[in-house]
Amino acid sequence: MSYQSFPSQILEDAVEQFSKLPGIGKKTALRLVLHLLKQPTDEVAHFGSAIVRLRNEVKFCKTCNNISDTETCRICSELNRNQSLVCVVENIKDVMSIENTGQYHGVYHVLGGIISPMDGIGPADLKIDTLEMRITSGKIKELIFALSATTEGDTTCFYLYRKLAKYDVPFTSIARGVAIGDELEYTDTITLGRSILNRLPFESK
Repeated sequence: MSYQSFPSQILEDAVEQFSKLPGIGKKTALRLVLHLLKQPTDEVAHFGSAIVRLRNEVKFCKTCNNISDTETCRICSELNRNQSLVCVVENIKDVMSIENTGQYHGVYHVLGGIISPMDGIGPADLKIDTLEMRITSGKIKELIFALSATTEGDTTCFYLYRKLAKYDVPFTSIARGVAIGDELEYTDTITLGRSILNRLPFESK
């Protein structure tokens, strides 16, 4: 049977939706859908409900843009966090990666991407204005650039430095224990943890 010839329109619609997910082709999508058909109805209902709740109820922290169940995320709300130390990251996966090291006890700012002209992403598409607002509050004592060691990541760091250098805040970047060209989420926790601890003054050259 070809994947264009389904015995059920409902099955075909479900496969089509699963195949829209990153890295999921029609063959894998069909396998996932058939797996769900074998599960108890209440488990599938819970699965569907979790997806709907994810889209409708998850919030973005009003301070750092991290994913949260409330207006302020758990990390920003922790009293034992160093609120004056802000680590700038590309996305939420990077927050999770750094948290898994257990070496960082400050807070974060999630940009929501990095500058990439090839992908049509410019500074206006990132959460840079809210980062500048946090700096103008006078509460930030150090800004750590923890972006991927790629051309796009370096370009974003350089842009941020040029835009924010007028403020009296020291800029540092994670040590290059992270290999050039590597994305943060794929770096092992030991290397990433050491890179945070051994961060260096950021240089715009």
